Amino acid sequence: MPNRLKLFFHQHIVPHRLLSWITHLLMHAKRFPFRDSLVSFMIRRHSVNVEEALYPDYTDRNIHPTINSFFVRALKPEARPIVAGDDKLCSPADGTVSQIGVINDGKIFQAKGHSFSLLELLGGSAEHAQAFSNGHFATIYLSPSDYHRVHMPYAGTLQQMIHIPGKLLSVAPFLIDNVPDLFARNERVVSLFETSIGPMAVVLVGAINVGSIETVWAGEVTPPSRTDVSSKTYTGTDALTLQKGDEMGRFNMGSTVIILFAQDAVLWSKTLTADDKIKMGAEIGTVGQA
Repeated sequence: MPNRLKLFFHQHIVPHRLLSWITHLLMHAKRFPFRDSLVSFMIRRHSVNVEEALYPDYTDRNIHPTINSFFVRALKPEARPIVAGDDKLCSPADGTVSQIGVINDGKIFQAKGHSFSLLELLGGSAEHAQAFSNGHFATIYLSPSDYHRVHMPYAGTLQQMIHIPGKLLSVAPFLIDNVPDLFARNERVVSLFETSIGPMAVVLVGAINVGSIETVWAGEVTPPSRTDVSSKTYTGTDALTLQKGDEMGRFNMGSTVIILFAQDAVLWSKTLTADDKIKMGAEIGTVGQA
């Protein structure tokens, strides 16, 4: 299929939300014909390392009552060591580094020839965008074979969570390379934290077949999807402090995590570049000149 036709098909023909709704139903169904055979096929198809799982027996209905419960499985503690040191940042997820660098003039680099708006990514809040003006970003793509939980790249206290409705376009590399503003168009959940080095944002980006996005403090945020931007502020008894490496959210299937820091707050590892594979907990940078 020619690239132009392929792009048109993915953006305008594929029923993204319907397919994602069906996926959510199937992944969360407790009674599903040929369930074990399907999970076994998916393990082989995506080369999932089952031995890393805390409970690797996917046929055990007490531990894994649904297909989704296996794909958001916990790992053995030793499987993902968290880089030590208060001056070190860790990867929030398993995946592939899509892009990493500096936010320039309110734009975040997506792929060759494409950038997207920091303001739009954060739901149109000029105040939030200003906090990360000329700051730092890292975009990590999670494939279906990767560990599906998202962890804190640095210790912080939750300030606000924002759910921003949008499309559910695929975040596969072909679409990232060719669809402008992809991450600012898709549905996403933005979590804003205050840290010892300033503000930090962790953005969980939805995509086709990502049947749900969850956070540890709010549970399943989507579905159902909303038609307007919604937010909740966390103060007082609702305040939540999470340490580096603590779980903060999860995806139903693979998708994308974008982390943001303020100007001069961090220094990304010089050896880390686009297309590098990375594991949750591995060092991705150090504290900069906050």
